[in-house]
Amino acid sequence: MVVGDSILKTLYGDLNEAGDGAVGGTLEQLTPEEQGMEAVGRQKRQEMNVAVPPPPPPHLRLYEFAKTALIKIFAFPYATVCDLYCDGGVDADKWCDAQVGHYIGIDASASGVSDARELWENKRKPFTAEFIELDPSDDDFEAQVEEKGIQADILCFESEERAKKLLNNASSLLKPGGYFFGMTPDSSTIWTKYQKNVEASHNKGLKTVPNSIRSENYTITFEVEEEKFPFFGKKYQLKFASEAVSENHCLVHFPSLMRLAREAGLEYVEIQNLTEFYDDNRTQFAPMLGGYSASFLDARGKLVTRSYDILGLYSTFVFQKPDPDAIPPILTPDLHDTDNAQEEDWLQQQQAADDGRRPHTDVLPLNHEKGILGPGPADMRL
Repeated sequence: MVVGDSILKTLYGDLNEAGDGAVGGTLEQLTPEEQGMEAVGRQKRQEMNVAVPPPPPPHLRLYEFAKTALIKIFAFPYATVCDLYCDGGVDADKWCDAQVGHYIGIDASASGVSDARELWENKRKPFTAEFIELDPSDDDFEAQVEEKGIQADILCFESEERAKKLLNNASSLLKPGGYFFGMTPDSSTIWTKYQKNVEASHNKGLKTVPNSIRSENYTITFEVEEEKFPFFGKKYQLKFASEAVSENHCLVHFPSLMRLAREAGLEYVEIQNLTEFYDDNRTQFAPMLGGYSASFLDARGKLVTRSYDILGLYSTFVFQKPDPDAIPPILTPDLHDTDNAQEEDWLQQQQAADDGRRPHTDVLPLNHEKGILGPGPADMRL
């Protein structure tokens, strides 16, 4: 049986009150009848084995904050969202707060789908929903979703494996104008940290190449010792200092991801390291992150070193399915009047800057200041 958080909190409060003597005194001060009732109550609590889970470790709270912020930016009221690898509906509260109209939860495991459905029902069905047991990376995914008549405004996922199939399947789900977004390991940051270790070992005259990255907050260990990373499928294990077990991840070569997305009919919008994502939205999200834990920020609302180190391991990604019926932006009229020379120069500079940021259809948009693998924090760019 699933026990709700509110029940756990209530039972936890009762246990504290009985244990500290604030209510009812100690066991020795009670009458024999009261002692018997207390003993029965204590036995029942022991039989129930009620335990209040500890707060999530820092890296999970930071990760949850980033997901919440991303959903707040891209989800809009009454949107239809499709959550790939919905993992038991862990983000149901986030979608509920975003006031989406329809939710489609897709997961490869039957338990993930059933848990997501049960959670949705326990929350009194805040939006209409569908739950489908299906692997988003399967070849026949598109045919199956077409048969069900599914189309979404927004897609999100958190797995980078089998990227080509997944991107094609994501594109088939999206309506024109819809967004495909999520979070993935920042390959630029991780690759740069690894290269610094390799360079340090060479400078020391060591013949072996290190296969790990260590910090106070985590350890990253690669499966194979090599100096060059493949574009896709470079596996590594990530173990946070507060965790006993490791997480398995794969690196994604961002330019290749952008190319595959373009081939799947998705336009690149943005790939941004989570530290920069936070800085760009600090005014809006600093109070929310402070609510997760005051130790994540300094007095000015900036990320402390630990938060910066952990968030820097991940990047957001955003792609959009083009809408051929969308109204094009209003073009700025030509300004040939000599009185408007300064405005014209400013507009030309802005257009040149925009062209530098805008991806081209024929040439992969690479920014050499941001490295070949992705953005990464400023101090980690190649």
